[in-house]
Amino acid sequence: MKKALGLGLAVFCCFVFLGADADSQRPQYNPKNELLRPQDYRSWVFLSSGLGMSYSPSAGGHEMFTNVFVPRWAYDEFQKSGKWPEGSMFVVEERGSQQKGSINKVGHFQTDFMGMGVEVKDSAHFPDKWAYFNFDENGKSASANPKEGCFQCHDQHAAVEHSFVQFYPTLKPVAKKFGTYNQDRENVD
Repeated sequence: MKKALGLGLAVFCCFVFLGADADSQRPQYNPKNELLRPQDYRSWVFLSSGLGMSYSPSAGGHEMFTNVFVPRWAYDEFQKSGKWPEGSMFVVEERGSQQKGSINKVGHFQTDFMGMGVEVKDSAHFPDKWAYFNFDENGKSASANPKEGCFQCHDQHAAVEHSFVQFYPTLKPVAKKFGTYNQDRENVD
């Protein structure tokens, strides 16, 4: 009886722990409806990295790396349907780039944290479901960006819902399999 009770308690604790972990990977807000900075996002699923990507024809100044992370639970749901579940978050971490350093003679490597953008799917907080936030190095919370910026661009150019799956090579075939991939968004002049 004691063994069965102990085993049941251990299983219950695992479910509580896993549930609490998934809750910490969902959008959380302060009383002003500002998004709280996601914690431990570097332990989430890594989707892709870009170097010097720009959505305008003229190149910017310093090329940065962008690293994209999504919580494991949202990634797993996407694998089952080709759609992002409610509460999904994307963290786009921006880091500087450097060419020569240590033993590196060619190519680029990542350096200092420059900031991060966060995209959330949360219809309980945002009537258009998706919202976008920017955090600097020390920012603890952020208000949603105006729709004229990130929202509008994602709405017009993202291959799956508001996400740029066209740049996530491991998710592109999943979205195509489920018919959620908008091929026209990939072929832009």
